[in-house]
Amino acid sequence: MSAASSGQRNLLIGCGLVLLGALGFSAKAIFIKLAYAAGGQIDAISLMTLRMLFSLPFFLAVVLWHNRKSPAEALTKKQWAVIAVLGLMGYYIASYLDFIGLLYISAGLERIILFLYPTFVVLFSALMHKKGISLREMVALALSYAGMIMVFIEQLSTESAGIWLGSSLVLAGAVVFACFTMGSGVMGRRIGSARFTAYTMTIASIATIVHFSVGHGLALTGFPAEVYKQALLMAVFSTVLPSFFMNAGIRRVGAGSASIISMIGPIATLALAFLFLGEPITLMQLSGTVFVLAGVFVISRAKS
Repeated sequence: MSAASSGQRNLLIGCGLVLLGALGFSAKAIFIKLAYAAGGQIDAISLMTLRMLFSLPFFLAVVLWHNRKSPAEALTKKQWAVIAVLGLMGYYIASYLDFIGLLYISAGLERIILFLYPTFVVLFSALMHKKGISLREMVALALSYAGMIMVFIEQLSTESAGIWLGSSLVLAGAVVFACFTMGSGVMGRRIGSARFTAYTMTIASIATIVHFSVGHGLALTGFPAEVYKQALLMAVFSTVLPSFFMNAGIRRVGAGSASIISMIGPIATLALAFLFLGEPITLMQLSGTVFVLAGVFVISRAKS
């Protein structure tokens, strides 16, 4: 009985951690939009660099702590190369496309498009393994893309002229992140999810800082205080804490259950965007979101 109670408590803790992680990731677009609205003409790479600089010390501390606690097995040059490529894809290229896209589209639309990445994983896996897509997966894909189209069409009349550009950039970011997801599983199991996250985030941080320095030099000053505040909040509550919450939660409930719990993300983004950005919530938008979530739910259940 005690073991059963302990297992149930562990499961509840895991669900809570995944939920906190999903809510944290959902707030990222809100922090980005608030930073853009704060003035100072901050661009995407400058804001992204601030986020990485505020996040990097935490990830480096985690690497040092883990290596002291249990020294990591030495990695080969090939493994380091894989980690470097994955870090650049998942946390530099995909993030940069997302940050630029949010200059043109709403936070709600961004989250809906970005949340399609599991469907791209299904498509790419089918192509790589040269196997057909099951009826369940076809239904899931149809639901997801129909929902995205509904939200996109509904916002054509309310968004700026850059909706096509912004949506395309975020969609490209979702495709890149899907590739990162496919490649991260093996390395995550090989070195541990916490180390993998810390290594890839460190590599992405270095790439982001180099990108910024090439175009802007080394000075990250002159922006309004509100910009630094939003960047710090984004680093702590939408980058560092969600990463570790999600990793800890997945260890307790499994990746399949975690992906289903994470579906709260788009709904949370819509609610936060309404509260903090004044973005309207329409029936068409909610309907499209439900379609996308239904599609991702079907895929997540099949994978789990």
